Amino acid sequence: MPDETKSPTPPPPENEKPTAGQPATPGGVKSTPSGSVQSETKTTPTKPSSPSETSTPNKVAAPVVPPAASAASKPAAPAGAGERPAGHPAPPKPTGPVPTPWDSPLVAKFKRTYGSGINPLTHLGQNYFEVDQSLIPEILQVLRDDEQFDYCVDLTAVHYPKREKQFDVVWVLYSFARNERIRVKTQIADGASLPSSVPLWETCNWLEREVYDMFGVKFDGHPDLKRILLPEGWKGFPLRKDYGILQQDSEWVQINLGIESGQ
Repeated sequence: MPDETKSPTPPPPENEKPTAGQPATPGGVKSTPSGSVQSETKTTPTKPSSPSETSTPNKVAAPVVPPAASAASKPAAPAGAGERPAGHPAPPKPTGPVPTPWDSPLVAKFKRTYGSGINPLTHLGQNYFEVDQSLIPEILQVLRDDEQFDYCVDLTAVHYPKREKQFDVVWVLYSFARNERIRVKTQIADGASLPSSVPLWETCNWLEREVYDMFGVKFDGHPDLKRILLPEGWKGFPLRKDYGILQQDSEWVQINLGIESGQ
């Protein structure tokens, strides 16, 4: 707001005469001791007002929405949001590759001879026969002599402690003449044995010793079946799944090395 201006002093009444000590002066003017006159009216220069000071636009108030109307304006969340509706179970997890039946002239030939004693399968491009334990020596002999699988690449085992027949024993064979690889697999129980394949492939000498050392599977007729990685007298078979990863034969370590087990 601009400063207020004082109104001028009203003139003295007409019938009032000035006194000697107070000479007559024009309205709003007083005399000074020196005889000069001075206006009593004080004016203050008006400061220009900024637009914001002179006029402030009225703010438009936001419309007040009743709570009921506000709630009604938002769509209600479906019942059980975040939960799978009843009758729509979660989709099953995708499964990995599974073995499929294997068919070839070799399979047809073996099927005619051994029937249900073999189960030909293929898995990720690897062909193999699941063979009854009793047929192992004969089938390995036929594969070497008649089908030219003259090289035993590997012989290994897998342990399944919850199964009745706990071990899978697997031969990996290769034919140079056919440029073909095949696997033969059989299941045996803990404590059972298999005929040695050393008469068929000399490399099985060391491979069978390793399977015996790590799994405890025995091969009848092996020329020198003894441990190949662990010392003789070691207790336990480290690649069995019930053999603890930190387990050691503490007795053997103490007797033969004269120290306590490092684990």
